[in-house]
Amino acid sequence: MKILNIHGYMGSSENSACSVLKKMGYDVISIQLDYDNMSPYSVLDMLLRQISDNNITHIVGTSLGGFFGAVLSAELDVPVVLVNPCLMPFVYLSRLGFTGDIVSYIEMFGKISNLKNKNVSTIIGEQDEVIDSHDFTEKFLGNERFRKVPHGRHSGATLPLESYFREVLSV
Repeated sequence: MKILNIHGYMGSSENSACSVLKKMGYDVISIQLDYDNMSPYSVLDMLLRQISDNNITHIVGTSLGGFFGAVLSAELDVPVVLVNPCLMPFVYLSRLGFTGDIVSYIEMFGKISNLKNKNVSTIIGEQDEVIDSHDFTEKFLGNERFRKVPHGRHSGATLPLESYFREVLSV
């Protein structure tokens, strides 16, 4: 199994999800993305190339990376694990100081309607200080693999990622 890990806005390719996946022995591809200086479509193209070039079979996306993971899963029909996904970046990015292209995120948002329930696993922190409500996420992605962590925050480091990954990823 080869996993593409996609970090969030102002995040690192060596985020908590990546560290946990590597510790668990997974083959992980994780590239540093500059969301401020790349258009959303350029990010998507770069991720599509990584998937194709590296024979990726699964995607893990955190926060804004979760948005891109959802779009890619919808387009390619691949399993995705979403960690505190920011499914509506056009709402949240400006709150974080983002001044780039919001319109493209709105255009891409429609693509996630093609997500297949069988492909999606989601874990959220109920005390997320960045995304003030995961109500939409829960209504849209709530399935038997949807987990809420009562004291979890936005950082993946506050979530039981190792046990969750063991549950939803098959080696």
